[in-house]
Amino acid sequence: MAVFEKPVEVLPEATVLFAGDSGDGMQLTGMQFARATALARNDLATLPDFPAEIRAPAGTTYGVSGYQLHFGSVPIRTPGDAVDMLVAMNPAALKVHLPRVRRGGTLLINVNAFDRRGLELARYETNPLEDGSLEGYQVIPIELTRLTREALADSGLDKKEIDRCKNMFALGLVLWLYSRPLGPVEQWLAQKFANRPAIRDANLKVLHKGYHYGETHELFAVRYEVRPARLPPGLYRAIRGVEALALGLIAASHQSGLPLFYGSYPITPASDLLHELSRHKNFGVMTFQAEDEIAAVGAALGASFGGALGVTATSGPGLALKAETLGLAVMTELPLVVIDLQRGGPSTGLPTKTEQSDLLFALYGRHGEAPLPVLAASSPGDCFYAAYEACRIAVRYMTPVILLADGYLANGAEPWRVPDVASLPSFEVRFATEPNFHQNGDARFLPYLRDPETLARSWARPGTPGLEHRIGGLEKEDETGNVSYDPLNHQRMVKLRAAKVARVAREIPPTEIFGDPEGDVLLIGWGSTRGAIEAAVEHLRRRGLRVGSVHLRYLNPLPPDLPEIFDRYHHLVVPELNNGQLVRVLRDVHLRPFVPLNKIQGLPFQAREIEAFVTDLVQA
Repeated sequence: MAVFEKPVEVLPEATVLFAGDSGDGMQLTGMQFARATALARNDLATLPDFPAEIRAPAGTTYGVSGYQLHFGSVPIRTPGDAVDMLVAMNPAALKVHLPRVRRGGTLLINVNAFDRRGLELARYETNPLEDGSLEGYQVIPIELTRLTREALADSGLDKKEIDRCKNMFALGLVLWLYSRPLGPVEQWLAQKFANRPAIRDANLKVLHKGYHYGETHELFAVRYEVRPARLPPGLYRAIRGVEALALGLIAASHQSGLPLFYGSYPITPASDLLHELSRHKNFGVMTFQAEDEIAAVGAALGASFGGALGVTATSGPGLALKAETLGLAVMTELPLVVIDLQRGGPSTGLPTKTEQSDLLFALYGRHGEAPLPVLAASSPGDCFYAAYEACRIAVRYMTPVILLADGYLANGAEPWRVPDVASLPSFEVRFATEPNFHQNGDARFLPYLRDPETLARSWARPGTPGLEHRIGGLEKEDETGNVSYDPLNHQRMVKLRAAKVARVAREIPPTEIFGDPEGDVLLIGWGSTRGAIEAAVEHLRRRGLRVGSVHLRYLNPLPPDLPEIFDRYHHLVVPELNNGQLVRVLRDVHLRPFVPLNKIQGLPFQAREIEAFVTDLVQA
């Protein structure tokens, strides 16, 4: 029988959400769909969403794992406010994620999972496929489990191994439906299971079965096409935030000539950065998994003392444990980069959910007067540049630096144009090699004699002849570095350390305004809120409101040109994924009526949430 080609409908953008048990491979499925989408040259943004439990009870709502992908031929700034297609592998996935699906959206459902047990585990009193509760949606019922088992009946695999392949059937079908290429997934499966040919062949077979199911089945009257986005020319790859952080650190090591030492203790979501950096020993990267958070930061600081680029990463609970060593780094004035991938708190909190709740801790969470620069990354790809800049500032100013990102950035992905290394900011490192003080024939090394431009002290490698000096946490005498309890010296050193951090502001580039340069509302953001804020600005401007936004990479010190920008707008709104932290800092520094917009749900902002808040504010 002849197979007729289905008509193709061109879409400017689409949002797809894969959801099922944490053992159904939804993160893997979503990542492979994202990879194929990137190679189709679409712009994209992703939102992995998974439970904290290693293996939550199968079929329950708290065991649901999801991966949302927004892609298009137009600029994509968020993972999507409303889902166009939900792929639900079981009733729990449908129950958890149905509220994300737009009215009229598509529900591709594995009907084999909607048996009595599956419905009970999801706490459905009636079957939603039969009780009319899904009216208003386009429901596509598919026997994913049965079709997978039939396809692999002669594979020699057991039932459990066969059932694990059903995500590839779903992936193949959705790849066909949105005109994505099969090649990237085929290549990945061939590499992933090169040593397990039976598993490789089974997944490839089911992937093709799903793809051809769409071509031949009458359930699908049309397929969709999302044409390539118009991105600036260059070499692109899809990149996750943790991958970009790793490459940014490696680039800093390469440009500076400093060996990269990464000391870490496993903690969600920072563990993946250790995994990623450990793959790059060819660049001279040394990774060290310590016995605890304190040992990890201590080892990184020790590496900096020895003349390396010392880096550590953690999340909120680990940052608390590192606080004392951060104070030691402030006192010794050694370069150190601490990356904080924020998550929901306090305590263990929401380990796999995103939040921006560590800003005040990063700014003030140390005893004594211990200021240090604080930076924030704004997108998965921007993590590269933020990591590079954090390393550059740490070395140039001889100071510890905290770089804030979060779980959404770490796990999310976007197209990233691979930079020309030569275009990166210069990163010169000068170690002391000889005495820096000469008087009356006396030549000495004064470790706290400062650069007049940056106020940074000299960096001497241990063992350099003639440059022996004291190190430690006791207060230092100005210039000599000797232990000092003199009251006036202590005040002078406190002021010097603060002035050194303040001088970073001299290198902050002019603040860019997205949208209207003056008008009704200015949205002021930091970190991962950038995409949602800028999407909201675009929507509001199309409705005739005069709205702009600024996004802050430098949180300490703040950009010096902010006051002049603030004066141009009637309302100043600060959206944050916390209970109001940057807004407090801005009120303290700039004494203006900043308006907080807070979300503390373990999820990123949707553009429509910001849009609605601004609309109400202007109309009030």
